Amino acid sequence: MSQTKQVIGRLEDICRANGWDVRFEIRPIVTKGDRILDVTLSKVGGKGLFVKEIEQAILGGEIDFAVHSLKDLPAELPEGLTIGAVPKREDPRDCLVTRDGQGLARLPRGAVVGTSSLRRAAQLKAFRPDLDIRWIRGNVDTRLRRLEEGEFAAIVLAAAGLIRLGWQERIVECLPEDLCIPAVGQGALAIECRRGDGELKELLARIHDPETDAAVRAERSFLHRLNGGCHIPIGAHAKPTAEGAVRLIGMVGDPDGKEIIRDVLEDRDPVRAGIRLAESLIRQGAGRILEQAEELEQAEE
Repeated sequence: MSQTKQVIGRLEDICRANGWDVRFEIRPIVTKGDRILDVTLSKVGGKGLFVKEIEQAILGGEIDFAVHSLKDLPAELPEGLTIGAVPKREDPRDCLVTRDGQGLARLPRGAVVGTSSLRRAAQLKAFRPDLDIRWIRGNVDTRLRRLEEGEFAAIVLAAAGLIRLGWQERIVECLPEDLCIPAVGQGALAIECRRGDGELKELLARIHDPETDAAVRAERSFLHRLNGGCHIPIGAHAKPTAEGAVRLIGMVGDPDGKEIIRDVLEDRDPVRAGIRLAESLIRQGAGRILEQAEELEQAEE
């Protein structure tokens, strides 16, 4: 809701500056991912956990566009929908919030750390196998309250979420990508709309950031090539180079963090970068991890 209001604020400024009489109304929509909070994200199941109901509202004409956290968007969109704009990215890193202000390396042995992400859990276990990783769901304020109540010594969140809420002072440490590679699209927003809505797309184009778009296209291409389900830790982060290419780092791991496969490459074509990196990781053993995860998903269906 906070990031939606920020996007609308930017669009209102553009309309006002151009003398356009455009009014915006926020229509809250509760998704499956919002409703089910008592199990881990990987067990709720299905791609589009936080977007399916919203996309149905766009296709049905109930709303004109939606503001998503880009990491929630599946690699493939429903027929008739498109990403109308990708605004400038916020900090893509994961961050640590603790009760006592201690960083990750200084947490005591066996400290309880909360996260809702298999990706974060696997990379944390790889770095600190002694930590007690437990699942935590709910809004950011709910997670912070459970931390303060003593249920956790620390929690890991997306830095972008805290920054957009104006709570950046709660961040104790931002985790570097050599320790914890972010989720695909983390820190970026995607404005989704109907493919044929030309007038709206022209307006949304005014808040589009080509640099961020190139980065997330590389990351989403990586995810799409891997075709990873919700049972597998996958992360990727791309950023531009001085030579006009994108530098893409990615990881695939097993959920217990005992095996983390990483690689990095540069390419002038973002989509090709994602495909090349995914295929490199597959050759290095990610294919076997993905096959095991697929077998697990089929067994649970």
